[in-house]
Amino acid sequence: MNPQPPARRVLRGLLPALRPHRRMVARTILACLIDQAALVVLITWLAHTVGRAVIDGAAPGPGTACALAGLVLLRAVATWRQMDLSHDLAYRVLAELRVRIYDGLARSAPARVAGRRSGDLAATAMNDIEALEFFYAHTTAQLLATGMVFTAGTAVLGVLHPWLAAAVLAVAIALAAHPLLGDRGRNVRGERVRSATARLSADAVDTTDGIRELLAHNALDQRRRQLAHAARRLAQAQRAEARHDGAFTAVQDILVVLALIAVVAVVATADGRPHGAWAPATLALAISILAPVAAGADALRQAGALRAAAARVTAAIGAPPTASPPARPVPLPRGPLGVRLRDVHFSYGTDPVLRGLDLTVPPERTIALVGASGAGKTTLAHLLARFWDPSSGAVELITADRTVDIRDLTDADLRSAIALVGQDASLFHGTLRDNLRLAAPHADDDDLERVIKGCGVDRIAAALPDGLDSIVGERGATLSGGQRARVALARALLTDPRILILDEATAHIDNVGDAELARLLAGRGTTTIVIAHRPATIRRARHIAVLHDGHVTEQGTWDTLASSDSALSRLLAGHTRPT
Repeated sequence: MNPQPPARRVLRGLLPALRPHRRMVARTILACLIDQAALVVLITWLAHTVGRAVIDGAAPGPGTACALAGLVLLRAVATWRQMDLSHDLAYRVLAELRVRIYDGLARSAPARVAGRRSGDLAATAMNDIEALEFFYAHTTAQLLATGMVFTAGTAVLGVLHPWLAAAVLAVAIALAAHPLLGDRGRNVRGERVRSATARLSADAVDTTDGIRELLAHNALDQRRRQLAHAARRLAQAQRAEARHDGAFTAVQDILVVLALIAVVAVVATADGRPHGAWAPATLALAISILAPVAAGADALRQAGALRAAAARVTAAIGAPPTASPPARPVPLPRGPLGVRLRDVHFSYGTDPVLRGLDLTVPPERTIALVGASGAGKTTLAHLLARFWDPSSGAVELITADRTVDIRDLTDADLRSAIALVGQDASLFHGTLRDNLRLAAPHADDDDLERVIKGCGVDRIAAALPDGLDSIVGERGATLSGGQRARVALARALLTDPRILILDEATAHIDNVGDAELARLLAGRGTTTIVIAHRPATIRRARHIAVLHDGHVTEQGTWDTLASSDSALSRLLAGHTRPT
């Protein structure tokens, strides 16, 4: 395993997010500076005033009282202002980071998403981002202001007596260095907490999504035990972190006490030491400039514990694309589009999935892709949708007189031309209408009405309490599998795609519904690629291509392939063992 980078390096990677907010950062630093400086001056002046009253018997005058009251008011306003600005800044940055995480996931999907649990992804998108609020709201501006106030206060102590500055400076260095000690152990503990949180979040999401299956199989108690185990692991990680936090605070307090002892010793014994009312003022000044340093050290410690969250966020934001954008995009050809794959090779790892695949689908044709499980049908569909790029070979869009490699198209042009509908297309929590308009929010009502009638979604809406405005639930939980398939197909058709890829999209629809949708698609003039196992669906295609072992083994019509001893007939008869 490669060694983890230091927390400082990971956290520095979060600073560029502040660049668009330079003015707000400057205002936040100024507010922090005024807040801390006002507190130092207030405590020091108040100690000097009390010292004069006790030692010299000189009562404070009206001017001093008004000045102290003014400092109290100034500090109150500055504290409110810096809290308001720092949190406003933090939440603006977090909002931008969330969008950048979603962009990163979209850019790197499905490679980054495949195999990951939705709860784990949600933990990165929500929990890890929320954890960084402390870094942006309580670390950057405060540390800069603390440095400036401490430097000025130490200079004043140095004028009063060099040993005062030396004592305070030595303790300040120890306080600043303390969070850096045991950096690796703190990172490990922070990673355990974040990982345990993500695991519990993922388990909770899985449990919620599968509650019906758990009840049906009487497995809810077992699932409760798994959740309890995950919760105990999180609690153990949090307790370990809390124990070290307590030890850190104890050491921090000891260092501050040592500084005060040193200051008292200098004030009590050193030649040229401060006298009279300046003695308590000196102690107050030392305390007031060391307190922000201790708070800054604590902020550094807590920021260091955020390393795991910061690493996950920066990794998601900076995830490389599975399909790189073209350096010089070319325009999308006009008119009907077909598809051509030339000598396409592809693998997800070591074992190749596609091996020199060649296939041409002329414009406005319907072709059925058939093959055993694992033959590469879905992979081919994902390459056409450019979720991945082939290892070698080319995936092209063709017209009567033009050929364009899809790698030379912008993502927006490609998505406008190709629509992919899978067997388990997701619906989102919202209304049926919102789910239909997801890819075409500006489609007019006439288009919507035409598409939903053609796909039978109007019958689904008629059976719901609020029609198209009915809530379908998370992932379309209130609809059946067949109903979700019809909605997904209608959503794709509403974009008026020139190439439509159906990856087992009608598997949950009965034969009657399958035939209805086939008639709808036949009259659209769309190039349609159907991946199916149902013989009736395959038979309706004008052309059939059989995939085996990563390449096309035979092509033809239903009449020529199904009536002979072909790979298709063996597949339909169940003679090919699924892989």
